[in-house]
Amino acid sequence: MESIEECVNILHNAEYLIALTGAGISQESNVPTFRGQDGLWRQYNAMELATPNAFRQNPEIVWEWYAWRQGLIANCEPNPAHLTLAKWENEGILKVLITQNVDGLHHRAGSKNPLLVHGNLWDLKCTHCGYRGSISTPVTRLPRCPECQALLRPDVVWFGEGLPSKVLDQVFVELERADAIMVIGTSAMVQPSASFPLVVQRHGGQIIEVNIEVTPLTAIADIHLRGKAGELLPQIDKQLRH
Repeated sequence: MESIEECVNILHNAEYLIALTGAGISQESNVPTFRGQDGLWRQYNAMELATPNAFRQNPEIVWEWYAWRQGLIANCEPNPAHLTLAKWENEGILKVLITQNVDGLHHRAGSKNPLLVHGNLWDLKCTHCGYRGSISTPVTRLPRCPECQALLRPDVVWFGEGLPSKVLDQVFVELERADAIMVIGTSAMVQPSASFPLVVQRHGGQIIEVNIEVTPLTAIADIHLRGKAGELLPQIDKQLRH
């Protein structure tokens, strides 16, 4: 297993470091993943609720599920990994943060403009017009658009939907610029995000993986640090200061 010292060496030499985060970083803040044993809510399969068709057929039950999720996440706090990434961004060490997570914890940790590949659980968009808004507390009833009165939906990417093109375009601009990418808590199995580190590597950049387990990315990563991001990133930060 590679060492933190080797990781620090890459970070010291990187001119354009970016990061990609997945569900693992948020699990350390006790955010449920809603897959596997967390995948059932009442008698509903969570994977079936997060679809455009489910919302068309029963917006009440879909919003009830999202309100429940918002309530759970509202009780979670950013962990030391979120805070370290925000600190690096503020100091200019980290140029861009890309996340697959929709929980908003990076924002709450102080990250300024994370690229949200799958949207944000706290953002809303109109099902009819172009209105977009955000909330800070869980919804309590079916939200309506203030401009056209149509139903609002969570501004997240549901199964069967494409990723937001503007965000994706910006992601690829950043991937082309990066000479190092830190991949934290991702399964490396969900496309297209699983391919993002490969773009960096194709252009001569290095991959640092931080994960509690081995993933499909591990074999090709330049460095694999096995363990919790909330423990490893502060250690890396401490050594960066030496």
